[in-house]
Amino acid sequence: MPKAAPQTLSLFDYAGEIICGVDEAGRGPLAGPVFAAAVILDPSRPVNGLRDSKKLSEAARDSLALEIKANALAWSIASCSEQEIDELNILHASMLAMRRAVEGLATQPTLALIDGNRCPVMSIRSEAIVKGDDKVPAISAASILAKTARDAALMVLHDTYPHYGFDRHKGYPTALHLEMLSLHGVSPVHRRSYAPVKALLPVEPKPGRRA
Repeated sequence: MPKAAPQTLSLFDYAGEIICGVDEAGRGPLAGPVFAAAVILDPSRPVNGLRDSKKLSEAARDSLALEIKANALAWSIASCSEQEIDELNILHASMLAMRRAVEGLATQPTLALIDGNRCPVMSIRSEAIVKGDDKVPAISAASILAKTARDAALMVLHDTYPHYGFDRHKGYPTALHLEMLSLHGVSPVHRRSYAPVKALLPVEPKPGRRA
C-alpha cells in the first residue's frame, strides 16, 4: 500500500534527498501518446502557483511550464506512443513513460515521488502519493509539464488530421470526438485497444476448423 501523504508536502519533508516529482497526462484519451514528466525543483528558485494541472487554466499552465523549465534544477518529458499503449495497455505504458522521464533527468534523483497509487519499476527508490499533484510541488510541476507537452502534441496532430477536432478535445472521448470518429473512421493515431475505437475496426475472421 502507498504511504499516506499529509495534506501538503515540500522538498523539506525529505531532508537530504534529491527528489523528483513525476506525473503523467493522457490516460483517458482515445488518440495520441501518453506523456509523463519528471521535475527536480530548486528550493532557491521557487515557482509560485503550482498545483494540479487540471485545476489551472490553459494560459496559467503555459506560463507556469515556462517558469518551471527556467527555474528547476532538472526536468524531463517522455511519452509512449499509441502503438505502445495498444501493445502494453495504458497502465503499463504510463508507467513506462514515467520511467523514461525519470531516466531522462540531467540530475540523478535519489527518490521519485509518483502521483497515484503505484510506482513504475525504476533503479531509484520511489513512493506513490495519492493526489500528489495537489500536495507535492514537484509533482504539480511534473503534472503541468506533462499536460502542456501533450496538449502541444495534439495540436500538431490536429494539423495532420484536422477533421477530428483534436485542437478542441485533445483526443478525449467527447461527443464531438465520437461523432467525428464515427464519421471519418479510425486514424493512425487512435488507440485501437480502446473500446470506442475498437468498435469501429473491421472484425477479424476467426480461423476456421480443419476438416
